[in-house]
Amino acid sequence: MSLRSHPVTLALCAGAFAGAGLIALPAGDAPQAAGARLTAPAALRVQVSGTTAVLTWRDRARGERRHEVRTAPATRMRRVPAGTRRVRLTGLRPGRSYTAQVRACGGAPVRCGRQASLRFTVPRRVAAPTPATPPAPGPTGVAPVVGGCPVLPSTDAWNRDISAEPVDPRSDAYVDSIGLGDTLHADFGSGRHGDYGIPFSVVPADQPRVPIRFTAYGDESDPGPYPVPPGARVEGGNDSDGDRHVLILRQGECRLYELYRAFRRGDGWDAESGAVYDLRDPQERPAGWTSADAAGLPILPGLARADEASAGAIRHALRFTVSRTQAGYVAPARHFASSSTDPALPPMGLRLRLKASYDRGRFTGQARAILDALATYGMIVADNGSDWFISGTPDPAWDDDDLDQLKTVPGRAFEVVRSGPVVTRRP
Repeated sequence: MSLRSHPVTLALCAGAFAGAGLIALPAGDAPQAAGARLTAPAALRVQVSGTTAVLTWRDRARGERRHEVRTAPATRMRRVPAGTRRVRLTGLRPGRSYTAQVRACGGAPVRCGRQASLRFTVPRRVAAPTPATPPAPGPTGVAPVVGGCPVLPSTDAWNRDISAEPVDPRSDAYVDSIGLGDTLHADFGSGRHGDYGIPFSVVPADQPRVPIRFTAYGDESDPGPYPVPPGARVEGGNDSDGDRHVLILRQGECRLYELYRAFRRGDGWDAESGAVYDLRDPQERPAGWTSADAAGLPILPGLARADEASAGAIRHALRFTVSRTQAGYVAPARHFASSSTDPALPPMGLRLRLKASYDRGRFTGQARAILDALATYGMIVADNGSDWFISGTPDPAWDDDDLDQLKTVPGRAFEVVRSGPVVTRRP
């Protein structure tokens, strides 16, 4: 997805940071590697869109620990990890000229290489925003594919285009309860800033099944054994004390096995709950049953994946969390996890979409693909958690700077799609 660009004035040079002292590293930074060559970055480029610009460069340094980026005037220095080649610059003023400066730095004692500089000017007159557009060209009604398996049929709720469906009469109250001024947050990333996201594993058709011992919700769980390998990826890592989801897609049979609060024990796994889905022909879970998710929904179909976003289009709804829900659920959810009778709170399974009037023209890359998906397929309340947190897989292919763009999208940019009746009683 390309930026709408404006002409800019460029001047590439190398030298020292003007008037800037060296920055002391925080405690714990490793010593600089022997033989490091902190060569100045090359091929700086900038693309300006409105009051935002994307700065890119070619990294020629060897053995650096980080890059330091500064935009003069009046912005502070920013540190980014070694290997970064792209930074988003925000808060620029129309008509003003800036100098972006980038240099590679090593470890302790502090040492930085020569800088590369790029001068550019933000146009005085910002072009009118382009109308909101649908996702990148491609077929609709086509189920996503993972490990050679369709992730539910194209007609499944997760894969349905809801961009033209009517707005729920309670939309304003629901959105207000989640937070009009609070913003989206990608609860996943590249791993450079922590282990965020819900991983999944694809195993072969001959992966052995192992015992699953349910410790809390066995009466609402699909019985084992499950084909979970001993080294299966656990959400948050092996030492996590969080939700510890384990998601396994078994090739050949194309079944999805999901566990909540899973711990390796003996020859199998302990888990609080679990669910199995035939991805080719899924059966509706019994009313009132949980799954590995509080809403009684599968998790994998609602995760944002870097391969989809990088290709420019995510063709399914996304999973997200809110801090407060009511004691009720709407289809496709089958379970609730609240005791509140406040009808203004969202029920599990509630589906929201990005308003067609919201300008997506200023967003780029993976963030744009996510917002296009939210306008076309929406996002579904799947669990209690932080407000407006979208779920995705951890993947080094995520561009964390791209994802940070989502933090500028407020809750008021969303509306609720009309759902069926709210089920408020347990069977």
